[in-house]
Amino acid sequence: MNIRQKFRRGATTVAAALAVGALALTGCSGSGAGGSGATGGSADPSDITVGVAMPTQTSERWIADGNAVKEGLEAAGYKVDLQFANDDIPTQTQQIDQMITNGADILVIAAIDGTALSSQLDAAGAANIPVISYDRLIRDNENVDFYVSFDNYKVGVAQATALLYGLGLTDRDGKEIADRPKGPLNIELFAGSPDDNNAGFFFNGAMDTLKPFIDDGTLVVKSGQTAFDTVATLRWSQEAAQKRMEDLITSTYGGGSEPLAGVLSPFDGISRGIITALQGAGYGPTLADGLPVVTGQDAEIASVKLIADGIQHSTIFKDTRTLAAQAVTVVSTIAAGGTPVANDTTTYDNGVKVVPSYLLEVETIYEDNIQEKIIDSGYYTEDEVRAGVAS
Repeated sequence: MNIRQKFRRGATTVAAALAVGALALTGCSGSGAGGSGATGGSADPSDITVGVAMPTQTSERWIADGNAVKEGLEAAGYKVDLQFANDDIPTQTQQIDQMITNGADILVIAAIDGTALSSQLDAAGAANIPVISYDRLIRDNENVDFYVSFDNYKVGVAQATALLYGLGLTDRDGKEIADRPKGPLNIELFAGSPDDNNAGFFFNGAMDTLKPFIDDGTLVVKSGQTAFDTVATLRWSQEAAQKRMEDLITSTYGGGSEPLAGVLSPFDGISRGIITALQGAGYGPTLADGLPVVTGQDAEIASVKLIADGIQHSTIFKDTRTLAAQAVTVVSTIAAGGTPVANDTTTYDNGVKVVPSYLLEVETIYEDNIQEKIIDSGYYTEDEVRAGVAS
């Protein structure tokens, strides 16, 4: 039996174990997502190729993710085929097809569209190639073995809590302030891309958090646009978000003459588009000058600078280093014939199965904790934050 055959046999057993939910935390030793129980076959890392499919290089976040996963896997001894698809679905499907054809043993996939990879997943399943869904859940196929991500519902809660805090309605922990403004305060809502499964979790977490304040009239979505399908932003486009915000200002806020207190934004690129539209209409230019409170996500360097400059209110920090490390741990566990440990086996139903998941925590970044959370942790340097450009 050659090493590839041995690995394939072990991978098949791992996939079967995952499918029946053999993931009890008490059943495995080690930390993170790793486990010690071999399931019948392993291979030397140098004999294993991991295909890593990332959605785009237009977002610095995904560049950082791809590079971190590649570096972590290579440090562990694996061969890595890293591909970026530039937000083009046919490109990503072709890249994954090629990874399978070229003999990838494990796939780590951050999908552009979580519903567009069925034939690729079927091919992976037929070849006994384990598939790890990275940050974005891949839907509508049984051949998704594990999911690594952040707690996406909590991301939405954190975004809404940051908005409420910025409006003076709660403290940073979400506790309502007794002498808070009574309102009404006008807000608008933006959501992420409808083809990204995470976008719904973000939006639901945020809306559940905002609902009591909307129900009692403290917050008013003046445009009336509150449905996910109405406020979603295809491909998380900064340009589309800017255009929609400009249209809202014209149609609902008198071209900038009427008050707007805050905007729920799910992603820093969208946030920057919103801020450009707001500033262009005469709001601001800073929070101190009356710029509406705008939230965000991913701690992109351009937005961290805006926060430091008192322009963007906040962002959600999802440390890609920890997510990449978790993906590497899962790959290593599967490659060694073990069963990865999940800390969530109920939440992430992809339409065919509940995918066992390992979820990481997030942090909210404000102007006064950039030094502690971003710079001191080594994520960005002080010079990078000051310049708004990662070196």
